[in-house]
Amino acid sequence: MNEATLDRIVREVVSRIQPKQDFEVEASGRHVHLDRQTINELFGEGYQLTKAKDLSQPGQFACKERITLVGPKGTLHNVIILGPERRQSQVEISGTDALALGIKVPVRESGDIAGTPGILLLNNNRTVHLHEGLIVAKRHVHMTVEDASAAKVVQGEIVQVRIDGGRALIFDEVVIRVSPKFATYMHIDYDEANACGFAKGTRGSIIKKVQDDA
Repeated sequence: MNEATLDRIVREVVSRIQPKQDFEVEASGRHVHLDRQTINELFGEGYQLTKAKDLSQPGQFACKERITLVGPKGTLHNVIILGPERRQSQVEISGTDALALGIKVPVRESGDIAGTPGILLLNNNRTVHLHEGLIVAKRHVHMTVEDASAAKVVQGEIVQVRIDGGRALIFDEVVIRVSPKFATYMHIDYDEANACGFAKGTRGSIIKKVQDDA
């Protein structure tokens, strides 16, 4: 075996066992997470959501069912439901969607819905008014424990992320979310995707820990 071949093999082995320092970026469109009570009210008692396809995060899936969001100034049709069902319903939209609905919507981390606006959910002749739960999701990176360790970041840390591509930019105030149940992906909404010229395969990398400037 010559030196060049040995070097290639070593580099291939290292690339497979070493956690990557960059990650794929995904753009998330408007969607809803529903709890059991809301599913019952929108689709009927005991109704089970129908899986259409798996998502990048283990155990998460897009459903075949769609609903409508109704606001004071506008309506958003054909909004996807993500499964599995949750303990509390939550609706995630973009800033542009919020303008279309006519609602002032705060930027929040998923699950942090206390004091957020409500929204009317519509499925044919069935309606549910959520009293809270409408958010613009704060941009974030899901990370495996191994990848977070390699990147030297921890759960809840706020960082900057550089997005590669033709309209490369730096996103500030990005939340790190770490769990052994996650796959490593960054999630942005469609407004943010348009800003960075997002295309399938777009990648990002952590370039700065915001706390380092304190």
